[in-house]
Amino acid sequence: MTQQVQEAVVHIRFEGKSHDIPVSEMDVGQSSSDEQIKTAVANFLEVDLDKLENYVVTHHKNGNFTIRPEAVFG
Repeated sequence: MTQQVQEAVVHIRFEGKSHDIPVSEMDVGQSSSDEQIKTAVANFLEVDLDKLENYVVTHHKNGNFTIRPEAVFG
């Protein structure tokens, strides 16, 4: 059986929509800072960087990233 290698993705949750973009299309990687990732996402979404100010970037061990709004409780 052959093992398929999955390309890492940036999972974005923005304005009620989800996007899964290959990391290679965004020119980011595991050593990228949260700010670099947010900048790449803002460019991809064609929005101002300040729209992502309250967003959280999660770096996953498998190479994926998740960018989502900060959770507010209460």
